[in-house]
Amino acid sequence: MDTVSTLALSLGAGWASGINPYATVLVLGIAGLTGVLDLPPNLEVLQSPWVLGIAAIMYAINFFADKVPAVDSINDFIHTFLRAPAGAVLAAGAAGHLDPAIVAAAALVGGTLAAGAHTTKTGLRVLANASPEPFSNIALSFADDFLAVGIVWIAIKYAIVFFVLLAAGLILMGWLLPKMIRLLAGLLRRLTGRKATA
Repeated sequence: MDTVSTLALSLGAGWASGINPYATVLVLGIAGLTGVLDLPPNLEVLQSPWVLGIAAIMYAINFFADKVPAVDSINDFIHTFLRAPAGAVLAAGAAGHLDPAIVAAAALVGGTLAAGAHTTKTGLRVLANASPEPFSNIALSFADDFLAVGIVWIAIKYAIVFFVLLAAGLILMGWLLPKMIRLLAGLLRRLTGRKATA
């Protein structure tokens, strides 16, 4: 695997982990197990039936939890402490055979991408969960899964396309985050106002 492909895999694993770390592990592990991808040595453990089995169970739990608005918000809060570290670990693992300085940088960037993706995802889901209709939350849940799998798959197969998508994703996250912060602040003010007048 050349350096460009390695970096694409590293950043893709980090970014996708911020959306769904279990789907990320499953795609990487299955790709390695089936020979679609020669996993870097530090990620070969993802091919283990134990790792794949646990990732599949956690993915299934997360899949159903995501569809229930109240549970989804709690689930996202819990994953605040998981997704960024998972992104850093997977990004570093993918770049493990490169220069140690690059591995350290990959961990930092992968964790940051995961944190940014998680924050964007969580903000969108909170806004959807605040809506009285359940369909937007369910649609976003399916979109999250599709996006996580798609990011990893494109990073594996089409490194250059991945970097274009990453640039577009960073621009989109930069545009969305301030808007979501304002919307969430307004939502909190309304909720606080309602409590104050009750």
